[in-house]
Amino acid sequence: MPKFSKTSLAKLDTCHPDLQRIFNEVIKTYDCSILEGHRSNERQKELYHQGKSKIKSGGKHNSLPSAAVDAAPYPIDWNDKNRFYHFAGRVQAVALMLDIKIRWGGDWNGDNNLKNQTFFDLPHFELI
Repeated sequence: MPKFSKTSLAKLDTCHPDLQRIFNEVIKTYDCSILEGHRSNERQKELYHQGKSKIKSGGKHNSLPSAAVDAAPYPIDWNDKNRFYHFAGRVQAVALMLDIKIRWGGDWNGDNNLKNQTFFDLPHFELI
């Protein structure tokens, strides 16, 4: 059975309890890494300037506990978008099972049409 590394656990610990519930369930059957939970405003600005975020400051990652988490299937292959889509489906199914409303950075409007997105943040999940 997969399990989180100490680093992933520490990052998940900065997240809202509902996100912790989701990902503690996901890891039971799907190996993944937690890339980031809470982040400082300085880190948020850095990601904004790199084009990796559309929010300059005050985003869901900036709250404590964080209302957003970045997670990826392990081992991470940034070029394999299909694995991220598959992983997101699993995360969304677990959230639905737990009755926790989330939004995924690959389908911001939640319409299940992945072709109408203008900004992709495939590791990003946030509470709604």
